[in-house]
Parts: sequence; structure tokens; C-alpha cells
Amino acid sequence: MFQPDYLNIVKAALNQEAERLPLYEHNVSPNKIGEIVGKDMISLYQGNDSDVHEFFRLYCGFFKDHGYDVVTFEECIGDIMPGGGALGDSRVVPAIQDAEDFNNYPWDEIPEIFFKEYSKYFRILREEMPEGMKAIGGPGNGVFECVQQVTGYQGLCYISADDEELYHALFQKVGETNLKIWKRFMEEFGDIYCVLRFGDDLGYKSSTLLSPTDTKELILPQYKPIVDLVHSYDKPFLLHSCGKIFDVMDDLINKVGINAKHSNEDQIARFPVWVEKYGDKIGNFGGIDVDVVCQSSRQEMKEYILDVIAKCEGHGGFAFGTGNSIPDYVPAENYLNMIEIVREYRGDFV
Repeated sequence: MFQPDYLNIVKAALNQEAERLPLYEHNVSPNKIGEIVGKDMISLYQGNDSDVHEFFRLYCGFFKDHGYDVVTFEECIGDIMPGGGALGDSRVVPAIQDAEDFNNYPWDEIPEIFFKEYSKYFRILREEMPEGMKAIGGPGNGVFECVQQVTGYQGLCYISADDEELYHALFQKVGETNLKIWKRFMEEFGDIYCVLRFGDDLGYKSSTLLSPTDTKELILPQYKPIVDLVHSYDKPFLLHSCGKIFDVMDDLINKVGINAKHSNEDQIARFPVWVEKYGDKIGNFGGIDVDVVCQSSRQEMKEYILDVIAKCEGHGGFAFGTGNSIPDYVPAENYLNMIEIVREYRGDFV
């Protein structure tokens, strides 16, 4: 009978071979979990304390019942930034368009807003955590995504051309603000987590979204204090970052000090390519392109998964799941097939 052991994911993050291949998802939509367990998860999450306890009993129970060693859970900084919402939505008027907006922005309020909004959820997660499990996640959104919440991507590009001082100051200020959140988070809730992470999508299909030079000089230096903080608690740090970011991977590994990286898309590079390139340096999380999960028969998916596992075995620590996450549009049957195939490979049902 399956018994969760969070040390499997810790070993994978530390680039060590785990006792069994751990399953991992950056995120599983609560709506998708609700579809599978037959509950309205969003209403529970938004309800009173009793409802939130029920949410986490079901949420944590889903991961345990489906062979995961950890519960993936984060609350995103970007979602509570005053005037935010410009990340990925060009219809939103950015809160910061010039130096005056920057100077008037309520930076000092963000940490307090974060904990006022989310502390209850982290506390109840702790209370409902199943035996043998811990969480993976933390305060979601990295510096780049938080900057875009208040500038938008297009607006940030305009700022980079029009006001270099403001362009640099944005990353510095967001980095300082996020570090304040992370310091308090680790003090109050770090015990719940065995691996810490944030997501910061640095790339797209052909390159980094900002130049590799700007990424290395403006974004990555803001990661390092957070990664160092996590390491001071003797815990590994996992970066989720979509896109073709090979140009900055060496800096992420050697200068920032990430322990593991998640995200892969076949149009950029199949998961074994990432493992071949970096498996001797960091743990690698991912495995199957989300499109493959959506569009494949069970047999096609099985052949894909077993091929990936065979190519990755013996090349450092890795954890298997999709290269991104399980959003609402992924068919529940296909997602469950993916899990079952990995668990059959592990011998969970013998």
C-alpha cells in the first residue's frame, strides 16, 4: 500500500536518486480536483474556516490518494499587488507607467496585504497535512512576473527604452519587497514545506522574454537573496520557469544557486534534453508535454512516458509530471491515466 514520504521529492530536488520516482505538478487546478472528487472546491476555498478545512482535507487527500509524496500549494504575490493584473492582459491599464507612478506606489503595504489575505490558508494547510507529507511551493510569482503585474510586458519594454533608471529600479524594488515576504513566510510557515519554489516565466519559444543580459543583470540578482534564505533553512529551492532559457541556465545554477528546475515543452526541447544538459548539476522536474496529455490515447501516453523515464534514469534526480501544470482544459481521464502509468511503473499496485 502506498505511503507518502516527502523525502523522495527532497532527494530529487537535491539531484539525488529517490527511493521511488516522485510525481510532481507545479499546479493542479482546484476545479480539476473538484471534478475528480465531486466537490465544489472553489466554494470551499472561499468559504468560512470550516469550509477551508474541508477544502484542504480534500485537496491534500487528492495528492495522497493519487501517489504524490507532497502537496503542491502556493499563494501568489502578484494577485494581491495593488493595481495589478497587467501580467498577460493588455486590457489592464498598468499601475506604473512612469517614475511618478513608481514613487507613489504603495510598496510597503504589499507584505502586510499578502499575510492578511493568505495566512489563514497556510495555517489550515499545516493542520490538515497528511502524515508523511509536506508541501512544495511558497509565495508564488518571481520578480519578473511581479514587475509585469504593475507594468505589463509591453509597458515594461517601453520603460526600458524611455527611462533606464526606472527600468532598473522596478526590479530592485520588487526584489526587496518579495524578500520581505519570503523572510516572514519562512519564519511562520517554512516548517510546512520541504521544497520551496516560485514560478517566474523568463522565456518563450525562441528565447528569453528580456535579453539574456538584462535577465542576468536585473532579474537573477533578485532571486539570489531568496534562494540563499531558503538554503539557510537547509531546504532546496526549485525554480519553475517556462520558455527557452538555456542562455541563462548556467547563471541560475552557478550564481543564483537553484537546486532544481521545472518546466518543459516539446516545441522547445523534450524533457530528456534538459536532463542531459543539466542532470549532473541540478534536479529536473517535469517529463510530459501538457499537449501530449491532452491529445494522446492511454497507450500512446504510456509509450511516451516510459521512453522519457528510460532516457532520464541514471542522470541525476528527477520528478515526473507534466512540463507545466494541470489547468481546467486537461481532460480528467487523461490526467489520471498519466498518474496511473507512472504508478504502474513504480509498482504501486503490486
